[in-house]
Amino acid sequence: MVLFDEIEKAHPEAHNMLLQIMEEGQLTDARGHKVDFRNCIIVMTSNIGAEELRKQGSLGFALRRDEKEEAKSNYDDMRKKLLESLRHVFRPEFINRLDGVIVFHPLAQDHLRKIVNLELEKVAERMRDHNISLRATEPALDQIALEGFDPEMGARPLRRVIQDKVEDHLSDAVLAHEFNDGDSILIDVDKEKHLVFKREKRKKTVEKKAEPEVTAQVVA
Repeated sequence: MVLFDEIEKAHPEAHNMLLQIMEEGQLTDARGHKVDFRNCIIVMTSNIGAEELRKQGSLGFALRRDEKEEAKSNYDDMRKKLLESLRHVFRPEFINRLDGVIVFHPLAQDHLRKIVNLELEKVAERMRDHNISLRATEPALDQIALEGFDPEMGARPLRRVIQDKVEDHLSDAVLAHEFNDGDSILIDVDKEKHLVFKREKRKKTVEKKAEPEVTAQVVA
């Protein structure tokens, strides 16, 4: 698999090479050397038309939950606009050689929360190496998702927010012995929407003592 990110920024000659690959399944240089692409999947990403959608407020985390139904009905219209923008950048013979064009839906809060969960699970796995468990409340997940989203870059800053607001804090806290072996940490938010880290109470396990076996002897 070969990925070309933001293909619209590539030199026109790169588009010509891709056209040759899609037409012939191979790439040939001036000396006759050939590279076979017949068993290769080529994926190209593009931000063409995204700026116009961003101006309309229909792209990214600006999408509120009460707008989901409206966004769903507007998806076909959005797709038509993006495909039209695509035709202004690439030649018809290039577009016609594509097996498919996928237009992604705008990021919603639910999507970002899933990304946050996946990233925090990686942190929790590392904390388990120190015999420390980690979990986050729903408000904490929402706050991290909110701080980690940028209209220009999507969810890309999310990883840095988790590193700055979660990983660095936990590292300092463990080094300062604020959290120790066997602790359970809860990530929550305070009234000012700041992330806070709390030590959860351990559940006490009470061993039930075995009752002495009672035997009865019947005397005739």
